[in-house]
Amino acid sequence: MAILGKRGIEVSPLCFGSLTFSRFQANLSLKKGTELLIYAREKGINFIDTAEIYDNYAYIRDAIKILGRDEWVITSKAYCYDAKTAEASVKKALTELNTDYIDIFMLHEQESLLTLKGHREALKRLKQFKDEGIIRAVGISTHFIGCVNATALFPEIEVIHPIINKKGIGIQDGTAEQMLNAIKARHDKGIGIYSMKALGGGHLIQDNREALHWIREQEGIDATAIGMQSKSEIDYNVDLFLNHRENEEALQDVSGKKRHLIIGDYCIGCGSCENRCKQNGIHVIDGKAVPNEDCILCGYCATVCPEFCIKVI
Repeated sequence: MAILGKRGIEVSPLCFGSLTFSRFQANLSLKKGTELLIYAREKGINFIDTAEIYDNYAYIRDAIKILGRDEWVITSKAYCYDAKTAEASVKKALTELNTDYIDIFMLHEQESLLTLKGHREALKRLKQFKDEGIIRAVGISTHFIGCVNATALFPEIEVIHPIINKKGIGIQDGTAEQMLNAIKARHDKGIGIYSMKALGGGHLIQDNREALHWIREQEGIDATAIGMQSKSEIDYNVDLFLNHRENEEALQDVSGKKRHLIIGDYCIGCGSCENRCKQNGIHVIDGKAVPNEDCILCGYCATVCPEFCIKVI
């Protein structure tokens, strides 16, 4: 087990990134998604990353019901910006997960010192929830090096969920090396770090072995969240992160899979996805949304599509 920050939260070094089985990506049935979580826990994963926007609390609720709350460490994230929205998001998570506490609650997709200042009231309310024992730790997720550095000015923030991979895919304001320097500086101050997008949103899946070995070797990263849609993906990642060995059979299945952003023919070209994408990874061309090489397959564009025509598969 790894220790995530000053709060001493014990997590598996491999975190289950749950966006992949939500309706915005694989769209697994509730039964199948829950079974995948149970399988992951049996293999040694106790850490789950989710978010309000993923709309998948029901899977985790059922996994809690089957195995018990103490078997899981759960992070959720939300776009709350003041005390009222923070309270609403935390209560929604508590209700839909059917739990009386959340291990880590984060402000989702923070960008800079300015956005952190703009969300100060939400941070304060989350800190109050922590003081009441409803949240164990407060954190942020970010794609920005500057934001990682800016957390030094906010003592409420105890855990950071930054994007980092060997090619720096998705980092908005610098290189992988610069992000690693920022991560290490915060980790040296006792901040818990669990990374995202080790496979660049699927772009590095053909280079799975090297990309995951690289992230495991970096200083200052306590755990890594990886989206998994199958038992083979769980098997390979568990053997690598928890058992420190290669699973060649599972690797063949994993490496043979390439993810894509799919746009349905019924796209109306409204531009909601383009406005939502912070990577400039999708644009409306000739009346239809078209992804490009900057897309990191996060699937967030799908969450705002009024026609539900975008999926990552």
